[in-house]
Amino acid sequence: MLYRKLLAVSALTSLAFSPLATAHDAGDFLIRTGPIVVAPNDSSGHIRITDPNLGDVQGTGVGVDSDTQLGLSFTYMLRPYLGVELLAATPFQHDIKATGAISGLGKLGSTKQLPPTLTLQYYPLGGASVFQPYVGIGVNYTHFFQEHTTDALTNNIGTLAQLQGVSGVTATSSTMKLQDSFGVAAELGADYKLTDRIGLNAGIWWANIETTATIKSQTNVGEVTSKVDVNINPMVYMVGAYFKF
Repeated sequence: MLYRKLLAVSALTSLAFSPLATAHDAGDFLIRTGPIVVAPNDSSGHIRITDPNLGDVQGTGVGVDSDTQLGLSFTYMLRPYLGVELLAATPFQHDIKATGAISGLGKLGSTKQLPPTLTLQYYPLGGASVFQPYVGIGVNYTHFFQEHTTDALTNNIGTLAQLQGVSGVTATSSTMKLQDSFGVAAELGADYKLTDRIGLNAGIWWANIETTATIKSQTNVGEVTSKVDVNINPMVYMVGAYFKF
């Protein structure tokens, strides 16, 4: 009887410390997925009319709305304590709204963006823990595309010019282009193992995203170019699951 009890204890001990109890190990490949929210901590400079050079339109600015999409991240474990992650998502779409003295104009345009982010991750508990918090530091590249303007923007180019002392300007159309951004990124997250291959995940990122919007308007006095610098600097949140291969 004692022999059988010792065998049972030995088996349980072996199971507890077997490879099945390991959450992440060197050579593992993880896919994390779930809904992901980009919530901008936005600020901007004044809208400035650069051609003709009429300068900053004091009190004006723009803001950027949040958006939710499907998030995906891919991590390769270099060591039980160290991984490399690429964060991706389906394209985000953000409305661009007027702020400050022109906030009553509402939506000025919209843009789509893809923000691939590469980070080096540190897992302080190593591979033996089923609960795996991690931190990461890296770089973000944000590509803006499919920018659109609204009638509210086109119809008020003359208002901006008038604020700078130039009357009689009317616009018939306008286009907008946002400059791509490259900056630092940081993350904090955690995995919780459910099975040897599946677990739960939650992650938070911060990314330095700065861009310049260039607006070109066709008017009765020729093409008018306006620009505005925007700091988006979003917090990014994702909750979902991970799958290990």
